[in-house]
Amino acid sequence: MLQACILITLLFGFFGIILKKNLVMKIISMDVMSTGVIAYYIFIASREGLFTPILDPTKTVEYADPVPQAVILTAIVIGFSIQALMLVGVMKLAKDNPTLETKAIEKNYTP
Repeated sequence: MLQACILITLLFGFFGIILKKNLVMKIISMDVMSTGVIAYYIFIASREGLFTPILDPTKTVEYADPVPQAVILTAIVIGFSIQALMLVGVMKLAKDNPTLETKAIEKNYTP
């Protein structure tokens, strides 16, 4: 059930990027899709073990791998910085254009 919800989140983000015409909505859709990818990665990584990787000689249980956690934290930071950079680009476009619709912007910049 959780995997289906993650897949639906991914698809909402993907189709939002394709179908939305407003640039801000495209950026939000990209953020939704990246959230789905991160959630799916965490879902897959959490299957291996449920315990934190703290070595204890008295316990003999399977530990969760800490590498996916570091990769996900890096992906979140990179995703946030890319989103901020895209929003700055949209702000620059908004100074020159009265709208943020992609068709109107393309019409203004065609030679």
